[in-house]
Amino acid sequence: MQLTDSLGRTINYLRLSVTDRCNMRCSYCMPAEGVTRKRHEDVLRYEEQQLIAETAVSLGIEKIRITGGEPLVRAGIVEFLSRLANIDGLRHLAITTNGLLLDKMAVDLYEAGVQRLNVSLDSLHRETFAAITRGGDLDRVLSGLDAAERAGFPPPKINMVVMRGVNDGEILDFAELTRSRGNSVRFIEYMPVLKEDAWQRYCISGEEILQRITAHHTLEHVCKGAFAGPSCDFRIQGAQGTLGIITAVSGHFCGECNRIRVTSTGQAKGCLFSDETTDLVPYLRPPDPAALTEVMKRIVMAKPKGHHITSNGYEHKNFTMAQIGG
Repeated sequence: MQLTDSLGRTINYLRLSVTDRCNMRCSYCMPAEGVTRKRHEDVLRYEEQQLIAETAVSLGIEKIRITGGEPLVRAGIVEFLSRLANIDGLRHLAITTNGLLLDKMAVDLYEAGVQRLNVSLDSLHRETFAAITRGGDLDRVLSGLDAAERAGFPPPKINMVVMRGVNDGEILDFAELTRSRGNSVRFIEYMPVLKEDAWQRYCISGEEILQRITAHHTLEHVCKGAFAGPSCDFRIQGAQGTLGIITAVSGHFCGECNRIRVTSTGQAKGCLFSDETTDLVPYLRPPDPAALTEVMKRIVMAKPKGHHITSNGYEHKNFTMAQIGG
């Protein structure tokens, strides 16, 4: 079954957040003091998130990515992932993590049926990494990457948010990971989500990122798979891994968007930067599978044409990525 929206886009990808809590405080994602902790009863139970996942797959969703906050901090996450992996019709189960707990959990995640890991990693220098994450331990993340491969995962995808004057001097170092380690590295334009004046000072366009890389390497285009995200992908000649550019600000990819997302409190969104949300809780407490199916169809059909972020500004309300499950 194919799920399409009102514009004919195929929607086959659900991003499902299991928590807004995190064991880091990345500067572009969360305030230094963290976010106001949700009441226990406000966060969806695993059984409720399972019903959302099963309903989504029955409608045509083929890929689910589990996000947070940091999903690995939630108790019982491995058992939940194992149940998701056994949903009939689900073809791809992935998780995005900051990697701090991977050294201890990689084997369990692999055995649970997770197929792919994305690791958020914005610097390969200890001091810069600690500054961006407000205290994160780079060595633990790098150990987690190694542990993931030992467990049987393909080299994890690495997500790098490029920030001018902060970590942009490491663009070539990250590109080199696609050769030395075989990782797929995705360079993400800095996006305005927190209340921050002059956020544009951090922005480096995808075009400039590519120019910096092509000044040193010959790149070839790579065809994306059916479940790929919004990146434009390339490979350095001879490299095992790939690199991708995600241009949320300078070059919108909304016409190819294939996803919907649900927060840890059950708020569904057709677009990360849309202020429109649909509360799924009334269809989960008590569970009403038929009604949930209909409301999820409506969410897909109401998916907006695109967002309105440009280098000049944006229209959406400010939020933290940890609360949405970016």
